[in-house]
Amino acid sequence: MTARALPATGLEASHDEVPEWRPCSDRSLERDDPLLGTSGRGERWFLLEVDGSWGRHALLQSRLEPGLAHQLVNRIEHAGMRPLAIRRPGRRADERRRQTSWRWAIVDARPGVESAVWGAVDDPVQLLDVPLDGSSGTASTDPIVCVCTHARHDRCCAVRGRRILPPLAAAYPDATWECSHLGGDRFAATMMLFPHALHFGRVTADAAVGIVRRYLRGSIDTRFFRGRAPLPNVVQAAEAFARTELHDDAVDAFRLLEYDGADGVWSVRLSRASAVVRVELRETLSEPLLSTCTATVPTRVREFVADSVTLES
Repeated sequence: MTARALPATGLEASHDEVPEWRPCSDRSLERDDPLLGTSGRGERWFLLEVDGSWGRHALLQSRLEPGLAHQLVNRIEHAGMRPLAIRRPGRRADERRRQTSWRWAIVDARPGVESAVWGAVDDPVQLLDVPLDGSSGTASTDPIVCVCTHARHDRCCAVRGRRILPPLAAAYPDATWECSHLGGDRFAATMMLFPHALHFGRVTADAAVGIVRRYLRGSIDTRFFRGRAPLPNVVQAAEAFARTELHDDAVDAFRLLEYDGADGVWSVRLSRASAVVRVELRETLSEPLLSTCTATVPTRVREFVADSVTLES
């Protein structure tokens, strides 16, 4: 039977006509799709608290006036930043309707300059005047824990993301937020830890708090690690291979020196303390797969294979 295209609403889509349909995260787990090198890119981020429901395009389909939302998103993206809608978990509908201020954060996740500033406006129109260079607002060194629960984008994010929120919110109530699409629905539950923009996937309720705790101690739980969002995917993968080979889980253990490649063959040089680590790796393509819950056409996705990890003298 040929599967028919599903409605764009995602969570509300009926799968009665597609008996072979199964959640994309379930299929990904069975295939054991590799996590490493799969974080979407993002060096600088604009986080905006928007209570209430989000459509498939979170900020554009929210309680923001549509014209203003388009202006704001265009402004953010033209500045080379990624917009992200956030909201507090566990709020009742009446609490969400009472939103009277619009809290925002600007995060710079570039390695070596990681920072976050917070601010708020009373009128969303004032968001168009917020300097995007991080020169206003209040600087903060506190972590920001963002869990994707973007139901209209993919139901796996809603179902699996919401499972890990209760323990996180209990342990870190001031740091924990629901957020819009982070990328990689098949790896739900997905979580981003700012300001380093460390991206995790397949996070479980019993592991979530430990991942944040390790981050606060300066280390990464590599079992769930997808990559560091400011870095190119090939560098994310190379760093992951280096961490495994050298048994080093420190957040700032590696710094990119250079990388180059052609025809899917890459060489990445990383600094580590006083040494240089060279990772030789190749791009491969997976077997055709359905990467989201609404996908109906199987496609191949990029994966990475390490050829060598060596220390240069």
